[in-house]
Amino acid sequence: MTAPVLRDDAPARLAISLTGDAERLAQVADLASEFTAAGYRELWSSELTGSDAFAPLLAAAAGRPWLRLGTAVACVFTRSPALLAMQSLTLAEASTEPVFVGIGASSRAMVTGWHGVPFVRPYTRVRDTVRFLRQAFDGGRVSYQGDSFEIDGFRLARTPPRPPRILVAALREKMLRLAGTEADGAVLNWLSPDDVRTVAQFVKEGNPDAEIAARLFVVAAADRRAARDYARRYITGYLSSGVYAAYQAWLGRAPALEPMWRAWRAGDRRGALAAVPDSLVDELFLTGDEAQIRSGLADYVRAGITRPVLSVLGPDPALARSLALRLGPADAAHQPNGAGTNDRRLSR
Repeated sequence: MTAPVLRDDAPARLAISLTGDAERLAQVADLASEFTAAGYRELWSSELTGSDAFAPLLAAAAGRPWLRLGTAVACVFTRSPALLAMQSLTLAEASTEPVFVGIGASSRAMVTGWHGVPFVRPYTRVRDTVRFLRQAFDGGRVSYQGDSFEIDGFRLARTPPRPPRILVAALREKMLRLAGTEADGAVLNWLSPDDVRTVAQFVKEGNPDAEIAARLFVVAAADRRAARDYARRYITGYLSSGVYAAYQAWLGRAPALEPMWRAWRAGDRRGALAAVPDSLVDELFLTGDEAQIRSGLADYVRAGITRPVLSVLGPDPALARSLALRLGPADAAHQPNGAGTNDRRLSR
């Protein structure tokens, strides 16, 4: 199975996200066929309460070894370090291209509340996991004594054909710096193009060539008003408390979010939705027509995102899927002629 020719101005690194919750695993092969026909050569995954981060990518890669694959993100608390190394090996063997293993601590609500696992010293757990994976990917016997776990005598059955690139899901300075100094880069989300300039500097301090991947939320709806209303549900659900609230406050959004936070704490969910201003939605989501979305995407790339990963959402799954396909970089005027390795970027 081959990849389509891209337009001269196409973003070859533009990726699309498989949600892991919206699609059953049996649907992934057909969905991957549609995405690759639309020109996507890079697929990423997420995990919440549906499929895990790795299974959909393996299903998508069957018969398409030229795909680049990435997780955004695999939780370091809900799987052992050795299991994460094994899953990363499997992903690396599924593709002839580099793969990106995005890992993160997630949150106390998910790790402890949903999985029953203690959420202890998340920075340390992520740091130790990065260090362990580096050693495991080299193929030798690993005895690792960290501050959050100890591993005695683990060795992968096979050395990965290409060492997976480790990315750290990071929000604020400490984790962002870890992403640059010990990993290969960072995975970001819930930020505007201007925010990219704020956070990327901490990653680049340790590695000027670090990858900066970002899940970029695109909303497909009948009109922009409907798209904003849909996005408000995500803002109130994610940014109402915990690490994401602290992250947004650090980015300077406390004044804009305080009315929503106040209503949420009072149990007024409808009031919380109404308190989210349009300006905040427009900073954190890509909405509007295709030209407006492409323009917003280019703003992210100019700000420093090296791997833009579209996560297309919306009240109508069929409409969201249609928009995702139209945003793909395929050149409809040409027939597929091979995967290639073109790395053209969006116009800077």
